[in-house]
Amino acid sequence: MNKLTVLALAISLTGCFKIGPDYQKPEIAAPQQWRFAAEETRDTANLPWWEQLQDPALNKLVEQALLNNLDLKIAIANVEQFMGVYGTVRSNLFPQIFGLGSYDRQQTSSQALPFGLGKRPDTDSAQLGATMSWELDVWGQLRRAKEAAGADLLAQKAARDGVVLTLVSAVAQSYIVLRALDLDLQITKQIVASLSEENRIAKARFEEGQASEIELIQSTSELERRRAFIPYYEQQIAQTEHALSLLLGKPPGAIERGLSLNEMHFPAVPAGLPSELLMRRPDIQQAEQNLISANAKIGVARGQYFPTVTLGGNVGQASLQMAELFAPGANFWSIGSQVLGPIFTAGRIAGQVQSAEAQQQATLAGYQKAILSGFREYEDALIAGAKSNERLNTQTRRLDALQKYVHTSRVRYDEGYTYYLEVLDSLRQFYEGQIDLVQARSDRYTALIQLYRAMGGGWIVQAEQKAGLAEPSPARVLP
Repeated sequence: MNKLTVLALAISLTGCFKIGPDYQKPEIAAPQQWRFAAEETRDTANLPWWEQLQDPALNKLVEQALLNNLDLKIAIANVEQFMGVYGTVRSNLFPQIFGLGSYDRQQTSSQALPFGLGKRPDTDSAQLGATMSWELDVWGQLRRAKEAAGADLLAQKAARDGVVLTLVSAVAQSYIVLRALDLDLQITKQIVASLSEENRIAKARFEEGQASEIELIQSTSELERRRAFIPYYEQQIAQTEHALSLLLGKPPGAIERGLSLNEMHFPAVPAGLPSELLMRRPDIQQAEQNLISANAKIGVARGQYFPTVTLGGNVGQASLQMAELFAPGANFWSIGSQVLGPIFTAGRIAGQVQSAEAQQQATLAGYQKAILSGFREYEDALIAGAKSNERLNTQTRRLDALQKYVHTSRVRYDEGYTYYLEVLDSLRQFYEGQIDLVQARSDRYTALIQLYRAMGGGWIVQAEQKAGLAEPSPARVLP
């Protein structure tokens, strides 16, 4: 009766204690305001921002990437793996029951028997039953292990969300680069056509003695110089298509186009975002779950200082004859308990506790770094968005001026007020101005994409649901 009382007391104490420190969210000094936030606050962080570009081809590419990207499939499988680990760790809180069965038939040697007793008949031995083992979580060590496994699972889910965030941003950014290269190639072909006509006129003027040979050489040199850019841009376009194909999870090939770079719309600028919303970033969520896990593992390590209490038992049927296995009186059972506590481990437990505490401190620093990096990336994206818009406006005004330069230089040359070199210079600057304007527009889109990437946002969950990404199978209770 005293043993049963002690056993009942041990079971009742299970769940009352948890060795190790409870997790407390660290305080982080968040910026009260952003240096480069716009005057008007627009909380558009949760929008599927790529749809604001209003390019159906880009929307389709994003959907294909979410369905077929191999890095995302790896991340999804990792979540499934950690769900399995969580189920394994959680199972330690419950009794472990196993079925057992055995059958032996034995023949005894007649030469091994004393006094020539002769040969004994063959004997059977059969047993069928179940065995149970249950470690009582008196000190909360197993619950700390479950807490750590749960945090590891959530960290993997955050890592998967981070892959979605990076993937969508990479697809959109690669598509912008591709459309910019397409426009660069188009502009280059146009300027080559214009220079070819200039070169034809220069040849005719030289043959008629109205122009010097130097003018023809200058025209030919500029034409071939610009013509060399055509294969360069064609190479860049092909390589960008191949990189984008990899993101889509398909072999290298051509990419479907939609709107041109000049026809796309700029997404809204989500300025003035509260600092606490940035904490939703997948990398910050992952860092915090890693911290929770590391904190719980301190309790797992410290729990080894305390004795473990294990209940065990067996029940079943046993007989020396197979036919009498289920006869009355063949049943058996046993129940018992075991207490095992450390006395001397030569510092093994102390070393594990020291390691767990150091890991928690390193993970804490990593969490703090992830938050500060998130704030910095958002601030960088804000200034990049503002300044890229200024550069775009400046390049637009510059191109207007260069158009006037081309017209004026042509008139001056035709009237004999200047050399042909001035005409070529105007064409060169006008061409470079067009390319610079394309780059400025591309940089503007890229800055806005990076801004949305720096924010994270609730659109990640919407994108996962829209793409039909499979959630991990829940941890099972049955084998």
